[in-house]
Amino acid sequence: MAYIDALQRQKAIFLGGMSGKRAVVPFQAAGLRIAAKQQLSARAWAYIDGGAGDETSIAANAAAFSDISILPRMMGGEGPADFSTRLLNTDLAFPLLLAPIGVLDLICPEADRVVARACRNVGIPMIFSNQAGTPMETCAQDLGDTSRWFQLYWSKSDDLVLSFIQRAEACGCSAIVLTVDTTLLGWRSRDLALGYLPFLRGMGIAQYTSDPVFQALLNQGAGAAITGAPKPTVTLQTIANLLQLKANYPGGFFHNLFRKTPLEAVRLFINIYSNPALSWEQVIWLRQQTKLPILIKGILRADDALKAMDAGADGIVVSNHGGRQVDGAISSLPALKTIRQTLPKPFPIVLDSGIRSGSDVFKALALGADAVLLGRPYAYGLAVGGQRGVEEVILNMLNDFELTAQLAGCRNIQEIDGSMVG
Repeated sequence: MAYIDALQRQKAIFLGGMSGKRAVVPFQAAGLRIAAKQQLSARAWAYIDGGAGDETSIAANAAAFSDISILPRMMGGEGPADFSTRLLNTDLAFPLLLAPIGVLDLICPEADRVVARACRNVGIPMIFSNQAGTPMETCAQDLGDTSRWFQLYWSKSDDLVLSFIQRAEACGCSAIVLTVDTTLLGWRSRDLALGYLPFLRGMGIAQYTSDPVFQALLNQGAGAAITGAPKPTVTLQTIANLLQLKANYPGGFFHNLFRKTPLEAVRLFINIYSNPALSWEQVIWLRQQTKLPILIKGILRADDALKAMDAGADGIVVSNHGGRQVDGAISSLPALKTIRQTLPKPFPIVLDSGIRSGSDVFKALALGADAVLLGRPYAYGLAVGGQRGVEEVILNMLNDFELTAQLAGCRNIQEIDGSMVG
């Protein structure tokens, strides 16, 4: 499904309505979320939809957009609208990319590939998740010529970090998005209530199991050598989960039935996947290892934004991780406004967390973002309609933004500035 401009798509939808056809994917954010919940298991829903603590930060992200009003300008003249832009070395037809979301296989098999194909069809770049269920190389093939970035979590092995970077370069990624707000896993109450962490079942670790450095560590016995870690009580449920782990691990159930490798791989992953000691000095080291642009994701303070720039970052992603890490953290939108005052354009700033509509995209751009990341809504679309669901969610977002911008009197990105909101 190629991109269709808003007016043409509106006409097609209304004409379809004359024949009794209705959209499968809800247009409003609340309806989309409800529809997705109806399609997912309790565990999948908790992981995809949930956040840290009492989830006040999730609600605050949406409320922050409601507190901003658009100030439409009338009689702006005629002429074609063009909302394309260039961010670092990536050309964007619209100022939007798909955010990295881990363990999408909770929604459907090979979910990362499904999302990659949707991005290819609508021409929107995808950021490969560090916690994907499919290796980046496979998703890169599915994307075709569509741009892609790679999200990087800094593990305890610098050799593994370097291997991820080199693989991202080799499969055509045009930027590295270093996520720095997840050096520890947040207190995610819904997952805790279910006692469920998908990584322990071998899900969301495909970037690791496909990596030569990780495999070398496994072959050296690094996973088997981990001692002192707590072990679950052996029950029928424990056995069932271990069998599920063997089924999820590359090669499948029968290949892995009598092998210890899947369990050792999960132990190794849990032991090294995050690094609480991550520092700005490591960002400086990262800058020396790749020529790709580096964006630091998870910035909420102006002083951290300055440190990122000083460490050699080419841009930042203002984000509170969708409310999944620190409950009560400042919402991304007001953080963006403050940070942009400290780091004026042309320093690139991307906004993540809370985008639910085209008007949200407009408000983020008006407050200083160069582009936005779309997260949970496309996961909801995946749950509701598979690849077509993802495509529909993206098109709905773009069409909504396109009409919002034009009705507000703006025909290009440059015209969407601080004067357009109040």
